[in-house]
Amino acid sequence: MMRLAGKQRERQDRPKIELKSPREIELMRAAGRIVRRVHDRMAEAIRPGVRVSELGAIADDVIAAADGEALFRGVVIPSARFPFPSSICASVNHEVVHGIPDERELVEGDIISVDCGVRLKGYCGDAANTYAVGNISAEAQRLLDVTLATLDLAIEEMKPGRRWSDVASKMQRLVEDAGFSVVREFVGHGIGRNMHEEPKVPNYSDRQQRKQDFILEPGLVIAVEPMVNVGTRHVQAGDASGWPQVTRDGSLSAHFEHTLAMTESGVDILTDGR
Repeated sequence: MMRLAGKQRERQDRPKIELKSPREIELMRAAGRIVRRVHDRMAEAIRPGVRVSELGAIADDVIAAADGEALFRGVVIPSARFPFPSSICASVNHEVVHGIPDERELVEGDIISVDCGVRLKGYCGDAANTYAVGNISAEAQRLLDVTLATLDLAIEEMKPGRRWSDVASKMQRLVEDAGFSVVREFVGHGIGRNMHEEPKVPNYSDRQQRKQDFILEPGLVIAVEPMVNVGTRHVQAGDASGWPQVTRDGSLSAHFEHTLAMTESGVDILTDGR
């Protein structure tokens, strides 16, 4: 077989991305409104003494009332012992992602990352937010501020015609200049009819990731979701179920996410409730 020249091989390696029409983007916005409604209810409900399972029940009620479908429930991954059992991921303190809502009671000083995905009329929306439980430490608050600022920076830097790696490198620099680390095992993703589509959307840039780089162009819809740790960037399974992923050193982690559509003029946030 003839070997591909360098540029030919690079083009073949690039992900195949399905651009969305204006109609599809509006359908995704409708799904995003339900996701935002869930987060609005989370902001009201999260307080010391609430059980994490109660948050899952609230999300169920919001999604059912809107005739939506919870994207996370029933998801199967090779490393987990059973399908994901909830409509939300609820990850407390050192849990990075995929926390299962259980009977734990939140206590003053905790932080909890809630990730929610919804399908409505065949199209998906996905967003995450990390919440303070009562009064939290200065370090925890700085972590939340930096992680949210990283998402805000991505939105500001996303311009038509730009390479994603240019945006991701700025995100990484912001996090690392703050003395924190960017999780690499989990990244953002394209989204549309399915929760996970091409391309993969890393929150950092290195030589390997740049091989899968992509151009920001009108019709591209991606879920951008920085996950930031106070300590090491490395994560591991938190228990035998294979679901919760935790920081390897036990340090705090935060997670923010929006579903974003590229337009001719810039970014349209599909999960801000408009």
